[in-house]
Amino acid sequence: MAAVFYLWTPKKHRVIASAAVYLLLIVTVAILVVESGGVTSPFIALWMLTSAFAALFGTVAIGIIVAALVGYVIYLLGGGDNTATELLPPLLFSGALPLIVSYIMWHRQADHEAGKDKAYRELANELSQVSGKSDVVINAIADGVIAVNNQGIIELINPAAQQIIGWVRQDALGLDYRSVVKLVNSKNEPVSQNEDPISQALLTNKQVRDEKLTLVTDSEKKLLVSIVVSPIGTRGSGAIIVFRDITKEKLEERQQAEFISTASHEMRTPVASIEGYLGLALNPAIAAIDDKARDYITKAHESAQHLGRLFQDLLDVSKAEDNRLSNDPKVVDVVEFAYDVIEGLRPQAQEKGLRMLYKPKPDGGQPAAPQVRSTIQRSGMSEKTLTPVFYANVDNDHLREVIANLVENAIKYTLTGDVVIDITGDDKNIIISVQDSGIGIPAEDMPHLFQKFYRVDNTATREIGGTGLGLYLCRRLAEAMSGRIWAESEYKRGSTFYLEVPRIDHEEAMRLIEEAVERAQDEAQNQQAPPAIGLSTERTMAAAPSVPPQPQTYYQQQQAPVAPVAPQPAQMPVAPPAIPQPTSYQQPAQPPASAYYQPISSIAQNTPLTAIEQNPADYTITGQGQPVEPATPQLYPPNQPPNQP
Repeated sequence: MAAVFYLWTPKKHRVIASAAVYLLLIVTVAILVVESGGVTSPFIALWMLTSAFAALFGTVAIGIIVAALVGYVIYLLGGGDNTATELLPPLLFSGALPLIVSYIMWHRQADHEAGKDKAYRELANELSQVSGKSDVVINAIADGVIAVNNQGIIELINPAAQQIIGWVRQDALGLDYRSVVKLVNSKNEPVSQNEDPISQALLTNKQVRDEKLTLVTDSEKKLLVSIVVSPIGTRGSGAIIVFRDITKEKLEERQQAEFISTASHEMRTPVASIEGYLGLALNPAIAAIDDKARDYITKAHESAQHLGRLFQDLLDVSKAEDNRLSNDPKVVDVVEFAYDVIEGLRPQAQEKGLRMLYKPKPDGGQPAAPQVRSTIQRSGMSEKTLTPVFYANVDNDHLREVIANLVENAIKYTLTGDVVIDITGDDKNIIISVQDSGIGIPAEDMPHLFQKFYRVDNTATREIGGTGLGLYLCRRLAEAMSGRIWAESEYKRGSTFYLEVPRIDHEEAMRLIEEAVERAQDEAQNQQAPPAIGLSTERTMAAAPSVPPQPQTYYQQQQAPVAPVAPQPAQMPVAPPAIPQPTSYQQPAQPPASAYYQPISSIAQNTPLTAIEQNPADYTITGQGQPVEPATPQLYPPNQPPNQP
């Protein structure tokens, strides 16, 4: 029977089959013991071992074995055997002891297993309830929620996501997320793996946020979305995608930015006029006012300046929002550049009684070498310290504004103590740090510090005031310079702000400087005017700004060179041959003189006019090439209408 049930047993009858096999085993051992001598049987130990498992099958099995033992004792006592009373103690010992041990051992374990089963059932019930609540919560969320596994296969999609992207649940489940969540960049191109926030979250197991991508729905409608991808568990376990439509929000932000930009631009002009007139009133050489009026006008002038700076900040913020911030990188020595900015703010610190220390140049000394800067500190004896030169290729206006803003904030929020500015770095980056001993920033405000219009709201900051635009603008300017900005602070113990910008080595800096010089020289040469050389002795040479040649589509090149014409004194120059013109462009009334005469740069500045008249061929060109359209008025010979060649 055991062999049959081992090879084949229905799952729902396993307990009954096991109990049947055990009962058959008990009966077999009992018959064996009785037939081989009863209590004196050599197989009594087998009986004790077998009955020790009775409690596994519950109290029913124990009751059956106890009933069998009682029946056997009654049988012995009723048989008239005089030795039955002597065999009773060992019979009870060999029959009852295994049952007691079985009950103690297996019943407790059964209770423990029952407790585990109960706990398991309770946990399963609780998880079922949580799962039901989670489904209710996820389905009630207005944002789209999609869960994907480590292969990017969609395993969950809530109704909001179905409504946003236009896919139904049955069609989306089991598909690759790229087929359902179609993202394109600002160029209307499908995102690459590096731009895809879902792919990046699955690869790096870090949360990824993005608000610059566009979602293409199933009906080819394009929506600006804010998407947050959070990984699940360990790397490769999957991710949760939460996204929402921000098209309307972006439109409102754009309209708000346009309003702020227009209003700030319009109001800045009268404020500048007010500031200018107040400055004239404060000038003793222009106006004579008494001390009381001067005090009033001074305060009004300072308020007008503050209002002008506020309007400028609003304009810069609107430009940053619309990605209209100009970026004109130039090579700069950051240590010297920052020193000039800080020195301009030193009077503000001195007015509050603060100590300002610039670590790279604590004594204000000048650098000693281009590669390694030397600073001499005199305190009884000469001490020489060396600091490296930090070159950066960034927009100088952006860098100046960020440094000035950070130092001004340090001075503003420091009542007593020090403001310490330091510049450090490695081969790749330069770090500018501004440390103060001011009021500090609470930990709960640190994550929002660089947000637009955000200000720390406590008693100290209310007294100081501010707009909440400075640090936001610093962050946007730092990003425009391919850098970053962050802060470390402890409330009531001061703050340290860090600005990191890319660093370039000395050779690269020198190369960029030389290229900038060459560009400046080329621009200067391009701004020089070619001469319109008149042939009359009564006229002198004059220079007009040069104009770059127009594209080939405007004029067609002449098929054959034109021989130079030697002009004669006091005569009109020979008109050049007609130039064929395309039908799509109307040729000017005349070709410019710069196309037929030599540029002023090739003629000596003090060449006598008689020399030109005697050898005109040396100062003319063949007329080959394309004539260019004049950009400025030209000089004409005397008595010649301006509209004739």
